[in-house]
Amino acid sequence: MQRFVVGDRVRIDIPDETDPDHEVYHGTHGLVIETLTDAGDAMTGDKRDRLLYRIELDSWETADFRWQDLRPPTDE
Repeated sequence: MQRFVVGDRVRIDIPDETDPDHEVYHGTHGLVIETLTDAGDAMTGDKRDRLLYRIELDSWETADFRWQDLRPPTDE
């Protein structure tokens, strides 16, 4: 089951301040524009990790995230 689908608005949530993406993406919002699959689940054993969500951020940049880095948007 997918947590988010194309067209959903999301917030990037990377609470680990040592993660290099934290400073760049944590707290930003965007739109799911595509879902991709890869073999991420082979490394973790979690079937949810085979999905990557391509997000078009409010800054118009696109970036890919796993399910654990995405949350519903906060009131803006």
